[in-house]
Amino acid sequence: MTEQETTLGRTVAWLGAHAGFPATRLPARAELLVCLAALAEAEAAPGGPKGSQIVRHQPGQVAALRTHALRRSQVHFKCDNSAKV
Repeated sequence: MTEQETTLGRTVAWLGAHAGFPATRLPARAELLVCLAALAEAEAAPGGPKGSQIVRHQPGQVAALRTHALRRSQVHFKCDNSAKV
């Protein structure tokens, strides 16, 4: 992977083309904003870094929690033990 293909390489190339980097620099907050935008774009890309996206639902865990809740609800079944014999 060449430097141009990395997020940092593309960001530095963009800064060089549009802001005259490294001869002149943007204000620190503007540079920070450009870097954060580049990182957000890289993370949102379909071929982005593996494991950087949040996994909201894991099927195995969802099934286990559903089964656990079902068993807990069955445990609390009310039973009338006051039957007169």
